[in-house]
Amino acid sequence: MITTCNLTLKVKARTLIENLNWQIDPGQCWSVIGRNGAGKSTLLRALAGLRTPDGGSIAINQRLLADWPLLELARQRAFLAQARSDAFAYRAIETVLAARHPYHDNQYWEGGDDYRIAHAALAAMEVLELAERDVRTLSGGERQRVAIAALLAQDTPLLLLDEPANALDLAHQVSVMKLLARLCREQQKTAVMVGHDLNLAHSVSTHALLLMGDGRWLAGPVADVMQADVLSDYLGHPIDIILHGARRIFIPKEEAA
Repeated sequence: MITTCNLTLKVKARTLIENLNWQIDPGQCWSVIGRNGAGKSTLLRALAGLRTPDGGSIAINQRLLADWPLLELARQRAFLAQARSDAFAYRAIETVLAARHPYHDNQYWEGGDDYRIAHAALAAMEVLELAERDVRTLSGGERQRVAIAALLAQDTPLLLLDEPANALDLAHQVSVMKLLARLCREQQKTAVMVGHDLNLAHSVSTHALLLMGDGRWLAGPVADVMQADVLSDYLGHPIDIILHGARRIFIPKEEAA
């Protein structure tokens, strides 16, 4: 679905990611894990085509990202930013319908299918009853779920999400992450998600990419990558893993004062 070849990303003189050779296949659900400033959001923006790499290349379906016309690219990948501002008085339904524009060609107005898809996406995020509300009047968590509904309505095979659980309460964190995992499993969509909750990441992801922030990285299945000693190194704090039935629970180890 998407590959990187010797991808290098920098911020000024600092190298965040160096020579990343990474292959993501359809149906896989990846979590990108690392400390603040390790390059997680920078990587996601590069994958979305919103940031030019400092070296190497990115390809979607074996076609270089730079060679995709913007309209075609919008039908291939959807991007959820970590932060957004709702400056205008759009209704929630209008916010979600805007994600259908890549499919309009020369048609300006939304059709019946667009409304059906938008309503289904709002329902999946449990905000259908807010469809006519001004997004500026919604809570942070409600706005986040409307934004994810827009991403779903764009109906792309590749989903790029920067902290999708941000501002969500516990129940919606779990339901949203499980929905994304189910889309990968049942519809062969591909998801790449940035997050900080190791337990959520492990419960829904098939693979993980760890970023050190100094160029180093490690990628692989969660069973191989999300090990206590490896995570402790990449996160800069000792991690314990507790087995609870079939679950692995990740907790920060207490250090002596």
